[in-house]
Amino acid sequence: MKQLLGQRVKFLFFGGKGGVGKTVVAAATALYLAEVAGEKTLLASFNPVHSLSSVFGQDLSGGVVKEVAGTRNLWAVEVQYDDIVERYKTRITTLLREMLKMAELSVDIKPLVDIATTNPAFHEAAAFDKMMDVVLKEGANFDRVVFDMAAVANAVRLIGLSKLYGAWLQRTIKMRMETLSLKEQLSFRKEKVKEEIEKDPVLHELQDLYQRYMKVRAVLTDPAATRFVFVTIPTVLSISVVQRFIEMVKAYEIPFGGVVVNMVIPREEAERDATGFLKSKYDEQQRNLELVRRSFAPHILASVRLFPEDIVGLERLRQFMKELVS
Repeated sequence: MKQLLGQRVKFLFFGGKGGVGKTVVAAATALYLAEVAGEKTLLASFNPVHSLSSVFGQDLSGGVVKEVAGTRNLWAVEVQYDDIVERYKTRITTLLREMLKMAELSVDIKPLVDIATTNPAFHEAAAFDKMMDVVLKEGANFDRVVFDMAAVANAVRLIGLSKLYGAWLQRTIKMRMETLSLKEQLSFRKEKVKEEIEKDPVLHELQDLYQRYMKVRAVLTDPAATRFVFVTIPTVLSISVVQRFIEMVKAYEIPFGGVVVNMVIPREEAERDATGFLKSKYDEQQRNLELVRRSFAPHILASVRLFPEDIVGLERLRQFMKELVS
């Protein structure tokens, strides 16, 4: 893990199956970069079920960047999806209104907006738009940005929008330009219409979005700037999830950073357990760890033991951090 962090990759994404400790691993990584490496670090949660506040034992909610108390150089934000969707809905409403205005159509756009915004893909597009904000705006204010993502399927699909989003924008811009060109050809007031076209708010909005997208796409596909790290535990299901989604991340051209193995039962703890329960689980984990080695070597970044208590509060998080980056 220390080797990856020493490469000074600016944007680190952490994903994995639910319940494997993604948030703790992301938080410990951010804490290391802030306190040990001395870098100004932002920890951004894109998990709809936020738990940064629980991990750090302080209120980090509200959707705004907050300094993490009791640390040095560390800030955090729990991204609020409701706010993102409402802002995105406002943008879509404005664009639809302008498009219908040019067509001189009197249509109630509310049903159109409702249909568009109830599509699950709309929520992902809105979240990707917020991710672009974090990369472009907050990225300029911090040395490192660590993302705590949702369950791996959602996380990979969200980042995968970096490829699909651009294709959609290109097609939409082309359609808009063709519409404007046709209007100019059919108009008797060509000079006035041409002037209106040059100021067309829809086209300007789409072109601005595309420019932002191109900048973010360049960052997300640059191995010197971005890595996606998977977190797993020694279970067959969790390992198989990572195996499947590593290939998907590569297909989206997102640089793969490696795998962190979490919640590994120490041998000495298993041997001390008189009930035999831990010994049984330990033996099962050892078989699965062999599968981890066969599947992910040489991309295993760290192996962290199973702690007897939940990782809550800075003291326990620092203990976890030491093992993660040892």
